[in-house]
Amino acid sequence: MAGTSGSVSVGTPDAEFNILCDDDGAGVVTPFLRRYTAASDGTVATEDFELDGTTPYTPAGTVTVCAPEAAANPEVGSTAQRQTGAGTVTVPAGARSVTLLVLAGTASVAIGGGAAAVFPAGASATWSVDRGGQAGEQLGDEFVFTGVAGSDFAVLTTREA
Repeated sequence: MAGTSGSVSVGTPDAEFNILCDDDGAGVVTPFLRRYTAASDGTVATEDFELDGTTPYTPAGTVTVCAPEAAANPEVGSTAQRQTGAGTVTVPAGARSVTLLVLAGTASVAIGGGAAAVFPAGASATWSVDRGGQAGEQLGDEFVFTGVAGSDFAVLTTREA
């Protein structure tokens, strides 16, 4: 039995979306969603919506491609403090990272006024946040490091300057 095979194509509308910005010229920039629909005959129609994709939106000013948000690039300051023998190093709340390196003897750390934990020689510990920036994260507690006779430790910190 001989035969032929083939396919049938039915033209259907094709929709694409883009987030654009409406600049009213007075400093207010509103992002909105524009839908481009291409009909099977090649004509293209546009519809504008709020970012929810269902509420119609009418631009009030100049429509542009939204500028990418500038990544926050805060200045970060660092400190290194060494304590040899009896003494205390205090790191106020608000640091982005705190690292303890116990070189000899022991050092204890009390966080946020809590009970102290003792770290032996060779121990290290780091407390840090994931990100900084405009609404940057920071450690919310004060750290108090205490050494006794024979102690030797270093405390390294970073914080937004």
